[in-house]
Amino acid sequence: MQTDPLSQTFAALADPTRRAILARLCSGEATVSELAEPFDMSLPAVSKHLKVLERAGLISRGREAQWRPCHLEAGPLKDASGWLERYRQFWEQSLDRLESYLDELQMKGEPRGRKS
Repeated sequence: MQTDPLSQTFAALADPTRRAILARLCSGEATVSELAEPFDMSLPAVSKHLKVLERAGLISRGREAQWRPCHLEAGPLKDASGWLERYRQFWEQSLDRLESYLDELQMKGEPRGRKS
């Protein structure tokens, strides 16, 4: 089943372990063993998380001899951020309008929070 990239990104980000792995990769590449260190789980379990992140395009894995470093790929995060930005703007504008309305009511002598 094909899923759009944005849905894959948000599905991958839904898990706190995967978010922690991405946070660690912000400071540079790491091996599976290094990424698994802070977690109380097996290497195969961490590898499953890495596969989800890789399918979502959030990480890539290199190959240097026997070492397979993982790298953060920021493109999908930028796309998710752009999608969320539209909603942030919507809520900021809505709250600004509410604040203006409340200021207007206060100038008319009505206390804030009281219905007319």
